[in-house]
Amino acid sequence: MKKLFVILLILALCFEPILACTNLIVGKKASTDGSVMCTYNCDGFGFSGSLFYSPAGRHDKDELIAIHGWGPAHEGQYVKQVEYTYNVVGLMNEKQVTIVETTFDGRLELVNDEGLLDYFSLMRLALQRSSTAREAIRCMAELVDEYGYNSSGETITVCDPNEAWIMEIIGKGKGRKGAVWVALRIPDDCICAHANLSRIRQFPLEQKKSYKSIISKNLQNINRPEVECIYAYDVISFARELGFFSGNDADFSFRDAYCPIDFENVRYADARVWSFFRHHYSKDEMDKYLPYINGDFDKCDHLPLWIKPDAPLSLRDLQNDMRDHFEGTPLDMTADMTAGPWGMPIRPLPMHFKDKDSIAYFRERPIATQQSGFTMTCQMRSWLPDDVGGVTWFNCDDANMVAYVPLYCCITQVPDAFRQENNPRNEFSFESAFWMNNWVANMVYPRYSMMVGDLRTAQKELEDYYFADQDSVLLAVKGMQPADSRSYLNRKSIDYTARMMQRWDKLAKYLIVKYNDQIIRRTDEDGNFLRWGYDTPGYDQQFIDAIGTSTGDRYKLEKVIERRER
Repeated sequence: MKKLFVILLILALCFEPILACTNLIVGKKASTDGSVMCTYNCDGFGFSGSLFYSPAGRHDKDELIAIHGWGPAHEGQYVKQVEYTYNVVGLMNEKQVTIVETTFDGRLELVNDEGLLDYFSLMRLALQRSSTAREAIRCMAELVDEYGYNSSGETITVCDPNEAWIMEIIGKGKGRKGAVWVALRIPDDCICAHANLSRIRQFPLEQKKSYKSIISKNLQNINRPEVECIYAYDVISFARELGFFSGNDADFSFRDAYCPIDFENVRYADARVWSFFRHHYSKDEMDKYLPYINGDFDKCDHLPLWIKPDAPLSLRDLQNDMRDHFEGTPLDMTADMTAGPWGMPIRPLPMHFKDKDSIAYFRERPIATQQSGFTMTCQMRSWLPDDVGGVTWFNCDDANMVAYVPLYCCITQVPDAFRQENNPRNEFSFESAFWMNNWVANMVYPRYSMMVGDLRTAQKELEDYYFADQDSVLLAVKGMQPADSRSYLNRKSIDYTARMMQRWDKLAKYLIVKYNDQIIRRTDEDGNFLRWGYDTPGYDQQFIDAIGTSTGDRYKLEKVIERRER
């Protein structure tokens, strides 16, 4: 009897695609310590985050994998299993190969519901089967050719301890199997990002007597070190056939053919890339792209695909980048009346709305957002053994409001707080990292500027501890047998997670007491509450100024008489 191995969703009970995410990418010579790094905010309302895990395994020749994808549409359809599959923790496998994504949709007429593989199934299969980034790209290309692709347009980050790649893929429409795609190697000394808009425009074409760029018919050459670009052999001809492109091959732009830009997809998507680049490159130079971000495509119609940063990035730099709301830029979400009385950097959906005169408005879309199911910053280190070299710094919910917890790529036990069964979508649980983080975040959001300092203290306390502990971890595993090392790293990951949950429980209880009923209860130098005494902070000044503008004389006092608070 054929054995079946079930591919689960990253959110096992969620069958809706996740349509809004952010990836930041750092080459090994652009990082402070030689790490390749990438990030993932997995954003979408209505689901709870958890940590995907798939154990390593050996399989029989006749074993099949049941593909469930985003629902029951492909029940009873299978993919052939391979002889050995790697351990996968989150979206990193035991060889430190990491695959993350953002959805750009593109031309929706190219979605093929008859294709078998959605993007998450495709990514997971590649993680289970690949020991390098190049192997993962080849694996995904061959799988969509054989089984078909049924998602909309995707930008996929593919990394290993030595290289970072950006791959873009879109289907061919109903009745046409496979996909068109391009993959580019990111220069080692550069940073890159994508955030729900296609980023690849022109790319080098295959030339005779050169292996810098190869087409999909020549995937046997993918491991040649000089290869920097790989693309589907028909990516240009298919666009011509459908009328998406009519120029010279050398001028072909993947983005322009398959994901034409407009104001909204630039402002909601590429603005996040712009803000990330602005953190690490000349602000004056990056501000030259503001007309593009504001919808003026005559002066400029794209951002650079990657840039060389002014200084190397640390992992903590990257984690802070994931908490961005355009602070300090013309798009700063804390700096106008839409931030409310206390500088709240999040906004409710919908993305656009109309006033009483039917004038339409929009709201910004930052990197950090309240609807994240989970967030991760992934670190891959070529000079260390894989078991300890690959670390996914993970948590559930908004990157701005959580502490990143280190989880090693070799672990075989998911910490309790990150287990799918402990993170129910529709029921609060004190055992759930998702709900514990949301409990704290949703206390802080409405009075953000007043309360976020206490969250930052707890966040920094935890992350300082985790980073300080890494040297002792490396020292401890040095010389250990693999089984002993993995057992130790399992315990560390579980202990780190438990520490986070305990600290967040303490923080939640502290916040409800300190800020009860819109006051701030006074504390001593050690943070202990005084028996008596509180402060009444009032509104932020920018909101006070807005009150007069919007309400006229309604609240205006001719004379202020100081009275006891009532």
